[in-house]
Amino acid sequence: MDQLILTVFVITYMGIALGRVPGLKLDRTGMALLGVVALLGAGAVDLEQAGTAVDMPTLLLLFALMIVSSQFQEAGFYGWVAAKVAAARGSSDRLLLLTILVAGGLSAILANDIVVFAMTPIVAVGIRQRGLDPRPYLLGLAGGANAGSAMTIIGNPQNILIGQVGNLDFWRFLLACGVPGLLSLGLVFAVVRHIWRRQLAEQPAEQQQPEPLPKADPWQTGKGIAAIVFLLALFATDLPREIGALIIAAFLLLSRRLASRDMIGAVDWHLLVLFACLFVITDAFSSTVFAGMGAEWLADSGLMPHRISVMGPLMLAASNTIGNVPATMLILSVWPIAEEGPLYGLALLSTLAGNLLLVGSLANIIVAERAGRVGERLGFLDFAKAGIPMTAATMALAVAWLWAGQWMVW
Repeated sequence: MDQLILTVFVITYMGIALGRVPGLKLDRTGMALLGVVALLGAGAVDLEQAGTAVDMPTLLLLFALMIVSSQFQEAGFYGWVAAKVAAARGSSDRLLLLTILVAGGLSAILANDIVVFAMTPIVAVGIRQRGLDPRPYLLGLAGGANAGSAMTIIGNPQNILIGQVGNLDFWRFLLACGVPGLLSLGLVFAVVRHIWRRQLAEQPAEQQQPEPLPKADPWQTGKGIAAIVFLLALFATDLPREIGALIIAAFLLLSRRLASRDMIGAVDWHLLVLFACLFVITDAFSSTVFAGMGAEWLADSGLMPHRISVMGPLMLAASNTIGNVPATMLILSVWPIAEEGPLYGLALLSTLAGNLLLVGSLANIIVAERAGRVGERLGFLDFAKAGIPMTAATMALAVAWLWAGQWMVW
């Protein structure tokens, strides 16, 4: 049975790395779901084991945070912010910097995937209407969202998972990852500005008849801001994070103006299903003799990822093949966690590594797909041209920070 589990495990992760199955419209979530069905159908895992393998606190926290973010989306806040950024006065450099800072700041508290989903089409169209090439600004949007999300325990799905598995404190996480994440925003700006300097040399035109900005509902936006404040306050108590987040989400659903169907519909159910399926598959694999032999070999070879010299290259390779969320889940399934420092390193490095290539993070793919729907193509080479030096710079900064702060050993 171990051989069957290994086969399903390898095929699933290979499919996730490829991103699709030739001839089929099957995405990563679909492939992970088929892997679970294969394990259940073959009797390698029963329903009770599958249910036990799924980390419900992590899924509940992720779900609740998506509800909080959908409050801002349904209130029109994201559209209003994106339009304000695209219409901002000043030079191209200022416009790029503003795009990066807004994306990074919002992603730190509202999850990067949802932020870029809402902002990308409005930024792309707004920049194009001002006679500029949207590509460097879209790169700044993706790079800034990823770097900003690295700062907090709720900035992206892999950080949420790491925080739950390691029972990490929100504020200690911010202390460990906030500074390199914030400085990385500046590096993203510097790299994109240098690589795309010819396009950014063109100054934005002032619209002769500016289109009215999308309106954000002040009351609903205020409710969202209050929800974030109360959520952070609850994180400072002994109440489990997922319970506190669910309480806040429940209050947001009690609305006379925003339909609960719309708010729940804004939840990324595909991501939640992907998480649940990968929990089952990685748990089944971790119980096999192959996983034990692999972990023992890595330990004997000194290649366990608690060292920076191992984790850095590992996350670069894994995040840009199978993606940073599946890579994080895989590492946590076979890696015995003893200290919090390496968990901070895993969160920081897995997130920043996602800026290397277009396929490195879900946020990058969302930016490219959403921009394509409004007629702006952000290609693989366009992304890599800035993504490679951007990632090299930010990961070097993160490695230096983790080593100097004694969070991790070399």
